[in-house]
Amino acid sequence: MTKDQKNEVIEVLKGKFSQYNNFYVTDTESLTVAQIGKLRAECFSKQVEMKVAKNTLIRKALEGLDAEKYAGMYESLNNVTALMFSENPKEPALIISSFRKANNNAEKPVLKAAFINGDIYSGDNQLKALTQIKTKNELIGEVIGLLQSPAKRVIAALLHHHEQKAAGVETAPVAEEVAAPTAEATPATETPAAPEAEAPAAE
Repeated sequence: MTKDQKNEVIEVLKGKFSQYNNFYVTDTESLTVAQIGKLRAECFSKQVEMKVAKNTLIRKALEGLDAEKYAGMYESLNNVTALMFSENPKEPALIISSFRKANNNAEKPVLKAAFINGDIYSGDNQLKALTQIKTKNELIGEVIGLLQSPAKRVIAALLHHHEQKAAGVETAPVAEEVAAPTAEATPATETPAAPEAEAPAAE
């Protein structure tokens, strides 16, 4: 590979690292050509970009963007490296797990490290945790569900109360209903005080 070709690869990698907030560094050394082809196809179907590149070029691309930001990733750049770029932070982890199961629980590809929205996960033992990570849309959905829950309970209570009322069943008033006005109490009449007995006139 000429110097110009290397520089071209570095620029392409820099573009990918800038484009994606999530990428995985994997080891595909012992996979056959056929297995690599299947893995690429699986990545393509899940909108995950897979690129194989030399470790030195990957490091130069990362250092060219932000040497300090990606410092924790350099140790993972060894052996044969395949990069997985994804908008969805857990999709590459799901692909790796599924691929292993489909190949009789093989241990390849190995997860060497993952960069997820600025956080670094090092080691293959992080794979399971990455398959369970929450995506942005999942977190938003959970928050919306929590916000809607109290409102749903109130609406359900009101509907239940209305249905029972329509069926002629006496129901206890719902918290939101205003209690029926009670008959106004008539003001108490003052009972005239008994006249005081006149004291006998002094003789």
